[in-house]
Amino acid sequence: MSGKPTVGEYMTREVETVSPDETVATVARRMADSDGHNGFPVTQGRTVEGFVSAGDLLLADDDAPLFTVMTENLIVAHPDMKVTDAARVILRSGIQRLPVVDDADNLVGIISNTDVVRSQIERATPGKVGKLMRTLSQIHGVELDEERREVAIADLTPTQARVYADELEGRQYELEHGLAEPLVVIDNGGTLYLADGHHRAMAAREAGIETMDAYVIVPRTPVDLGMAKTAEKEGLRVVADIEIVDYARHPLVETTKRLQ
Repeated sequence: MSGKPTVGEYMTREVETVSPDETVATVARRMADSDGHNGFPVTQGRTVEGFVSAGDLLLADDDAPLFTVMTENLIVAHPDMKVTDAARVILRSGIQRLPVVDDADNLVGIISNTDVVRSQIERATPGKVGKLMRTLSQIHGVELDEERREVAIADLTPTQARVYADELEGRQYELEHGLAEPLVVIDNGGTLYLADGHHRAMAAREAGIETMDAYVIVPRTPVDLGMAKTAEKEGLRVVADIEIVDYARHPLVETTKRLQ
């Protein structure tokens, strides 16, 4: 991917569309039966004719064709548009999903506010990985490789003894909506130490998810990791050993009370 993510990299390519001649009742039923859709691009062939939202259908006659109620003055995105620019349009217009069209005005995808958030999350993790690799290299003087792969939750050795219940709920929401940031793992001689993402790993375990996407740092020679000593000291062998702490015991809450 390029340094600045584009709409084409993050848009959904398989787009559910409706025809201008379909009736309000038919499309309203499709919308109600869909997984979270609150609007559809209206297309004739591949050409975008308009967009119909739940609000457009609300007071319309059931037998009215869509072309009589759809929005024709569309805001659209182009695949080469920066995601940050699409985010500005979404924020300022209040539109949650932008149709994406090519130079011939043909529909090629759709980008949502969820896609925008996902793009920013995915771009944040490599910075963490790079910083951790530099630190490990400086401390241990060892060469490192980086891999992107799926790791089994059951194979991870945690290095953090507790997670907070409120933050765990947030990570569960992210998992359900495809927004989870990849884990950061150190493969030290075959032992997988979880360096970043304990709340995400615990949320995945509780949701019955067996594997997660991860950036894996692999020292070419096994090293004596400080986090390995922490895991041993805390008796951490698997993710299930992590303690879930109630929100009221979060250090931030204690600090806030002292400030008051």
